[in-house]
Amino acid sequence: MLETLRRQLSESLFERVAGPDRARHARRIHETSGPRMFADDRPIRHVHADHAMFIGGLRALLLQSLHPLAMAAVAQHSDYRTDPWGRLQRTSLFIGTTTYGTAEHAHRTIERLARVHERIRGTASDGRPYRADDPHLLAWVHVAEVDSFMRCHQRYGEKPLDDYDGYVADMAVIADVMGIPDPPRTTAELEARLRSYRSELRGTPEAREAARFLLLKAPLPLLARGPYAVLSATAVATLPVWARAPLRLPYLPISEATGVRFAGHALMRSLRWVTS
Repeated sequence: MLETLRRQLSESLFERVAGPDRARHARRIHETSGPRMFADDRPIRHVHADHAMFIGGLRALLLQSLHPLAMAAVAQHSDYRTDPWGRLQRTSLFIGTTTYGTAEHAHRTIERLARVHERIRGTASDGRPYRADDPHLLAWVHVAEVDSFMRCHQRYGEKPLDDYDGYVADMAVIADVMGIPDPPRTTAELEARLRSYRSELRGTPEAREAARFLLLKAPLPLLARGPYAVLSATAVATLPVWARAPLRLPYLPISEATGVRFAGHALMRSLRWVTS
């Protein structure tokens, strides 16, 4: 009975995250012979295999939304409101292919994304033009993602790393292929690069709308709403205070250090059991 429940929950979770073609994608990623971008012992493989990525992914989206031009591109060209799971599945496939797939497949995946970015351009609500392939915007999305995956793994990973410089360096390999100029390769460089963007960040109406959707309005079955509420609270609690106020997100240090952290660890243990 318990094993049947576990299998059903696992199937439902992977259906959301990886999509209906997940078995075919998994075979192509893991079973195709050829050199990989990263060896088996590289930190990126360790971090991206951990369930803390669920928290990190949501945190990354919230953090990335603070750049008005990046958020304008998402608001005007993304289908995150009508097909949020499709967007998640495409992101999951990109991460899986670049982390574990052959170098050939990884490069093709990055090239496809670049072609998509070439077509995304427009004008933000403040009148500024934007291009999704702007190296400066690509760098912001990159550092926000790396910081989110890293920090959530530090706090909620099953086996945190002793040193995360290697992870930042691994992610820089992907950034190099994407054409991102001088990506950070150490945690110190990552922190400095994040600080360099602070003056550009704002809580636009589009960003706050996206945050409300991601945290409160994601289309979920009834049984998933409780765990997702925990995931949302945990992701918000990992954000720096300076990133919350523009999005009108709460800062409750006592409850975050106790109840939210406890619930976050319990959620991670549950997800590991479900997918074991």
